Amino acid sequence: WLEPGWLMVIRLRTGATHGNFHELSKMVRRARGIVALGAAAFVASRCLNISFVAPGASKAASRRDMFAGGVGALLGAAGGVVQAEAYDLMPLPYAYDALEPSIDKATMEFHHDKHHNTYVTNINKALEGKTQPSLLEMQKTAIQTGPAFRNSGGGTYNHNFFWLEMAPTGTGGVPSSKLAAAIDTAFGSMDDFKAKFEAAGAPGARFGSGWVWLVLDKGGKLVITSTPNQDNPLMDGVEGTPGIPVLGCDVWEHAYYLKYQFRRPDYMKAWWDVVSWNQVSSWYEDALAGKAPAADG
Repeated sequence: WLEPGWLMVIRLRTGATHGNFHELSKMVRRARGIVALGAAAFVASRCLNISFVAPGASKAASRRDMFAGGVGALLGAAGGVVQAEAYDLMPLPYAYDALEPSIDKATMEFHHDKHHNTYVTNINKALEGKTQPSLLEMQKTAIQTGPAFRNSGGGTYNHNFFWLEMAPTGTGGVPSSKLAAAIDTAFGSMDDFKAKFEAAGAPGARFGSGWVWLVLDKGGKLVITSTPNQDNPLMDGVEGTPGIPVLGCDVWEHAYYLKYQFRRPDYMKAWWDVVSWNQVSSWYEDALAGKAPAADG
């Protein structure tokens, strides 16, 4: 099967953009299913052959049993059970340098290709031979399930979420009227919201590594919260306010240190220029209906 590293080689050799590469990776995943379906169909067809009869068994019964097994394999493949690995490294939906000057190319390459990829690799290792839930389903019980799920599963989800909520400068739109009104109600104004969000992510408030979030809480109100390490508000037992995240800023040093060094507040101020308010507004609409972002690319 093609692995993410091979996909990266294909992108580099073909000159595909990250947007096209994203579609390419989806096509490869679909191709996996097609190959599995073809193999299962071949097995099923062979099971119909009269020569596939166990000694001492009736031909009709044996053909029936083996055909049922072949069909079971076919249905399993169609349902996505046959899969080379649990999760792929989600390609960036834009070029590495698309978020400059807010986030530099070198940081994006290191952050995505090294840090994010490590989380994906480690959660795949943790899930070998086990049931493979969706990333979204995994978040709820990640803290109780164990460190691999909490750290690597959370890190995989959080980074997918992070890439999807950003867009090149000038292309992210503005908050929808409904989201803007909710922000004004909860925080007074957009400027007040940004100031409070930045304060929640400052080193004095979120010491060390973590994330800052805007969530819709259980009461349907927008709340700013922060979480340590790779925790997020979807996890049962999380520190801070649980809820459905609609915006999140990565304040781990690897997200900004190459450009900003110790100046995390400068990074957070610049980050607003690459927020995709179109995506955030869409997630807010879903959150109002009780739906959390799948963040699966």
